[in-house]
Amino acid sequence: MNIMLEPWHWFVLGILLILLELFLATFAILWFGIAAIMLSLLYWLSPWMSTATQILTWAIFSILNTILWFKFIKPFTKRRHQNPSNIQDILGQTGTVIQIFPNESHSAKVRFAIPLLGTEEWLSECDQALHVGDRIEVTGIQDKKLLVKLHNAY
Repeated sequence: MNIMLEPWHWFVLGILLILLELFLATFAILWFGIAAIMLSLLYWLSPWMSTATQILTWAIFSILNTILWFKFIKPFTKRRHQNPSNIQDILGQTGTVIQIFPNESHSAKVRFAIPLLGTEEWLSECDQALHVGDRIEVTGIQDKKLLVKLHNAY
């Protein structure tokens, strides 16, 4: 039995694997799909490749893509979205005022999109009066309260 694979077979396989990745969200199948598309382009340029060579090349491309992901791309994205874990990391972080305390116009509860030191909501103190919905920026920390200022987006 002689199986003849064409470049479009590899391209369709690659697209199907990438679409399957959308449903599984494991980042494992994605690299096999990209490798299949890479192979379809290579096979289109070099149509003399045997089926065994194609499968071996696909395996090599898959391994290289996976190594590229774990070695270079994933660590970069992990550092970029890492939760701040020490006091120096929280300086400059921005959040939103979610509650004002009536007796203390300069104190408020603020919420951050990324948890700071493991907590999304913090008590804060500001030199200016705060209102619910104001964007603030962290300038320091004192006695389990964040010191903040109004955030200028400009």
